[in-house]
Amino acid sequence: MAQELTGKVAIVTGGAGGIGAATVELFVAEGARVVIADVAEEAGEALAQKLGDAAVFRRVDVAKQDEVEALVAFAIEHFGGLHIMFNNAGVSGNMHDRFLNDDLADFQRVVGINLFGVMVGMQAAGRHMAENGGGVIINNASIAGVLPGHALMSYRATKAAVIHLSKSIAIDFAEYGVRVCCLTPGHIRTELTAFKQPGMTDEQVARVKAAVSPVMDSNMPLKRHGKPIDVANAALYLASDRAAQVTGVVLPVDGGITAGDPVNHLKEIMEARTRALAVEG
Repeated sequence: MAQELTGKVAIVTGGAGGIGAATVELFVAEGARVVIADVAEEAGEALAQKLGDAAVFRRVDVAKQDEVEALVAFAIEHFGGLHIMFNNAGVSGNMHDRFLNDDLADFQRVVGINLFGVMVGMQAAGRHMAENGGGVIINNASIAGVLPGHALMSYRATKAAVIHLSKSIAIDFAEYGVRVCCLTPGHIRTELTAFKQPGMTDEQVARVKAAVSPVMDSNMPLKRHGKPIDVANAALYLASDRAAQVTGVVLPVDGGITAGDPVNHLKEIMEARTRALAVEG
């Protein structure tokens, strides 16, 4: 490792699993000291114990402003400062295939975690950073906030808001030397996109994975399964001095999904034309 974050203190919300855990481990390997913030106490404590003195766990519900503010204060007191804030915590909400079937019962919960949690995280961290020489804030959104589509409307709305908010706060915080960037992962294999559901056997999981994977990959130019470390690597770049001139950026980590349609429609059109003329002849 290049030790790109030596001397830095970071907070990673949702840091006990998935993208968050991968980022915590990478940040520590790169020399940072990290506060793991999550509601998953057992997993968070286990990760902190695994990483030793460079990491500590604190239970935090990011939807509660007082807990987020206390988290920032804790990081400053425990490690002596705060240089990197990764607002990663998020939930997908109820899965409804059509909006008309959505009772919106979980709307407030999704907004509280995915949007309000990011907002208060930026404010609490930004206040310290603005008075102490700057810093970096990274927000984790999703390609669902970029591309319209079916289902998960509450989730899509919050992630779109995080993207716009990140750009706006990047402008607002620039005079203080605080950089604000946003990641938009797509189809990363985490708990939110896991194939295994309660009660499923290993054989069922394998069958579901074999059936679902091609569908998930169908709109992705790079036919490679994204992993949490892919997003962690992007977060590392944005958090490091290599990105000193980068702020307000929205960085996709999606295998090219948001770059455009991977289907060669012109080829399909020409082939259809050829078939039609062949029939006529």
